Amino acid sequence: MEPGPASEIPPDKLYFRIGEVAKIVGVKPYVLRYWETEFKVIRPGKSPSRQRLYRRKDVETLLRIRALLHDRRFTIEGARQQLRQEGNSSRSSRGTSPQSAIGGLERLRELRDIREALISLRDSLR
Repeated sequence: MEPGPASEIPPDKLYFRIGEVAKIVGVKPYVLRYWETEFKVIRPGKSPSRQRLYRRKDVETLLRIRALLHDRRFTIEGARQQLRQEGNSSRSSRGTSPQSAIGGLERLRELRDIREALISLRDSLR
C-alpha cells in the first residue's frame, strides 16, 4: 500500500518535477504517468531537458484524483466523471456576479497595458 501524501504543496513554488509531485501526492512516479494517460486534465509541460513540469493546478488535481481513487474507492471512470461534474459546477458558478465581470475587465486592461509595454520595448530594441 502506498504511503499517504507527504506534505502540503509548497506555497512559493509554481512548477514541480515528477519526483516532487510523487512525494506530495503520495504515489510512485509511474502512477502519475499512468494517470496522465487516463485523465486529460493532467498535462504537464516539459522542460528543455524533457523533464515533466507540473503546475500547481496539476498538483491540486492530482491530489483530488488520489482522494477519489484511494480514499473514496472510485474507479478510474468514476473519478473521471466526478472531476467532470466538479469542473462543470465550478465553471457555471464563476463569472456570474457583477464584481467578477468588473475584475475581468480590469485584468483585460492590465494585459493590454503589458502588451503595449512589450511592443514598445521590442520596437526600442530594433
